[in-house]
Amino acid sequence: MCANVFGVLRSLFGKPFDGGKRTMDHGSQQQQQQPAAQQMPGPFPTFSGPFPTFSGPFPTFSGPFPGQHPTLARLDELQREGAVLGQQVCSFSGLQSDREYKRLERELTRLLLELDQVETEGRADLQQARKRAAGEVEGLLRYLEGYATHPSRLAIEELSREAQRLLLAGVVAPFRQGQAQDAMESGEELVEAVQDVAMRLAQVKTEGSVPLRKARYRALTRVCAVQEVLEGRVRTHTLALPLSDDTHEAVQCINQVMVEVSGARCQLVALLMGLSGRDSCAHLARVLTELLVELDSLDVSSDAAVRNYRKQVVEEINSLLKHIDLEGEGDDTHRYDLAQNDSIREIEAIRGRVSVLRGEVLRQGVAGQGAELQGLLTHLDEVDTGRNPCIREARRRAVLEIQALITYLDLRESLGHRNPGPDEHPSQAAVWRVLASLSDLQAQVLGFDGKRADKSYMMLEELLTKQLLALDAVDPQGDHGTKAARKQAVKYAQNILGYLDMKTDEWEY
Repeated sequence: MCANVFGVLRSLFGKPFDGGKRTMDHGSQQQQQQPAAQQMPGPFPTFSGPFPTFSGPFPTFSGPFPGQHPTLARLDELQREGAVLGQQVCSFSGLQSDREYKRLERELTRLLLELDQVETEGRADLQQARKRAAGEVEGLLRYLEGYATHPSRLAIEELSREAQRLLLAGVVAPFRQGQAQDAMESGEELVEAVQDVAMRLAQVKTEGSVPLRKARYRALTRVCAVQEVLEGRVRTHTLALPLSDDTHEAVQCINQVMVEVSGARCQLVALLMGLSGRDSCAHLARVLTELLVELDSLDVSSDAAVRNYRKQVVEEINSLLKHIDLEGEGDDTHRYDLAQNDSIREIEAIRGRVSVLRGEVLRQGVAGQGAELQGLLTHLDEVDTGRNPCIREARRRAVLEIQALITYLDLRESLGHRNPGPDEHPSQAAVWRVLASLSDLQAQVLGFDGKRADKSYMMLEELLTKQLLALDAVDPQGDHGTKAARKQAVKYAQNILGYLDMKTDEWEY
């Protein structure tokens, strides 16, 4: 009997190549290691050539000029001052409008002026020493400006401002207008909008630059914290709370605390997103701690329902307190370096195994890896993302890699078992021919390891597009099975194109 192309495709796509949209929340935030500071590659100049005393991705001053001449002693003094400023420049992760940027720029400019005023007595050796020192300072100025105006840094700032606008309209403005009870009730629509900003932040390229990684991590931690606060409020509204004052004498006090917690939640959102010019995280922490003390002093031992009510309010306060210490996040830790994250390491280990299996399939054409690949998918589902969008994206991409290999193996198996009969519809035969071509092209895509500018990439993209056009030209002639099969084949081709794009978009965590 001839193989039914629609039936095969339906089984092939029974678990669609869905872009890795799988359950992403597993457990609480995972503890991350804090390795010793290390230099990272980046998109900014390494200050080689005219600045010989610099090494690595960040500038370092090489030390004093030899000799006892007063001019050399003065240059040595200014160079040591430049070394201190250089460390501050390399750790800076802000914009040109920031106060710290203006201070660093002012100090470096002052240093240049003082170097210019150093007397060289017309001696060529002293002039050369002064020129080298000035070149190092000028290099720091260029580095500072290059970072603060880097397209990725500006993209991070624009996404942060987008989140600010969303939360100002949906949370902070209503709270300031005395609508604290309603300010957090915009529900899932606002949560989804904030989540979308977080995902786009996670996709901003940092090119390995420590300042850019810090800036992205700092913005992400705040947006993700706000998202969690909003989701907590949505969950709270699904509970039958607050209780009636008639339930217990302590309920009125707990209800009042609930009102204050609602206001504190709005204040926390404003603080995290830089929308509050008056309050401080320290003040809000004191207020919330005092509320905890007040709740702890209530005697609710005689009523289980009230005791549970108080417990939920305490948990709500603690969930707010854990976000208050984000002010220095990304500056004094190395959590921005996700290469050291345990979940990322787990994902990378799985990707390594997938790479081995992919090599075996492409070199030897062997089958039978399906069970192991499905097991790796299950393993990925169990990886704790800690609500971090970067880790979610890393896992999503690993899922895509596995799904691409699974669908390739399934299609090769279907093509191998195909035994068309004389009564096969001509349109179905046309779809099978396109699928055979797509299978060959997917093998090339799976083995592709280049960039979008490569000729091989453009050739693959063109050939895949031609197969889409070929499918579009298939006339089902009223056959519903062929129509459905063609639709699935189109989806298959689009997934291969999407996978090729993913392999070449230079994403990084």
